[in-house]
Amino acid sequence: MTAMVAAPRRSEYDVLVVGAGVIGLALAWRVAQRGLSVCVLDRADAPGAGASGVAAGMLAPVTEAEWGARALLELNLEAAERWPAFAAELQAAAGADAGYHRGGALVVAADRDDAEELHRLHGFQQSLGLAAEWLGPRAARQLEPALSPRIAGAIHAPHEAQADPRALTAALAVALERAGGELVCGVNVCALTGDGVDTEHGVVHAAQVVVAAGAWSGQLDGDAPPVRPVKGQILRLRRRPGQPPLSERLIRTPRCYVVDRIGGEVVIGATVEERGFDEAVTADGVYRLLEAAREVLPDAGELEWVEAAARVRPGTRDNAPVIGRDSRDGVVWATGHYRNGILLAPVTADAVAAVVTGDEPPFAIAPFAPERFVRTPAAGSTA
Repeated sequence: MTAMVAAPRRSEYDVLVVGAGVIGLALAWRVAQRGLSVCVLDRADAPGAGASGVAAGMLAPVTEAEWGARALLELNLEAAERWPAFAAELQAAAGADAGYHRGGALVVAADRDDAEELHRLHGFQQSLGLAAEWLGPRAARQLEPALSPRIAGAIHAPHEAQADPRALTAALAVALERAGGELVCGVNVCALTGDGVDTEHGVVHAAQVVVAAGAWSGQLDGDAPPVRPVKGQILRLRRRPGQPPLSERLIRTPRCYVVDRIGGEVVIGATVEERGFDEAVTADGVYRLLEAAREVLPDAGELEWVEAAARVRPGTRDNAPVIGRDSRDGVVWATGHYRNGILLAPVTADAVAAVVTGDEPPFAIAPFAPERFVRTPAAGSTA
């Protein structure tokens, strides 16, 4: 991990980034590569302390596809296409592996009701020309022998991938420093000032400020896009010595996902709860996740317990990200990534670096500009 400074080394920068999660670090690295002075500020004592630190790291645009979200699907697909080159470049820059692995995914039906739901999902995927095929129970278990004999089928998406968010965070911090950027943790940003940010230790000036503060982004400014916290609980377990992998692929069901990493860590997640900024782990959340995992992977019950955690994701009214310049020239938003922050890191980073340097950003981010949430005055208002 890069050595973090205790306070900004300068009083003014080309770009300040608020938030040291994967999104903030990735875009700051890209900005630093373009020769701008950049400093990342975060209120936590270490980078990745928010949602990035507990994310599963699924890079799964096909199995995340939802009805009525075509623009978001296109953005997710473009992000997935950028990931192999992004991971390779990051490894070369930081000398560290981000855990990128392209092994595919299975969306598993635990029973007939699930199978009906997944048949509809598969039909939707086919209508969009996505790489996904329906497998019967026997074919699914030939791919993943640890699946329960009671499953009713599965969707196979062969091109889905995964990354390790904790390894990714550490690598991005190193790459940022080596590119000339700064990372300052333990500093609370209180507000945007118009020419920088106001912190508990005073004002830091910048020509441009990028807000990548996750679920807290909306609290920094009265004109911020509507970002809300969405709680997610997640479990981390570990295979015991000699215990074979639960699966070679990402495993999803309508109730959970299971990510078995090469190093032996197994992640089970995640709940979706509208609980404000509550980050308490609950017995019910842990029970439901374990039950859902064991429903399709019975051997999950033999794993060694490591931890349970809860964090809040940044959601918006349409549960799609906010990427682009504010109506004010000096403010750029990179937030609201909800369940796909790790997946969208490469395309968001490239887009923001283009925006702050005056270049053309990727076309796929156009539907996600902050202006889609512009407030209209109430009837009779003179504002």
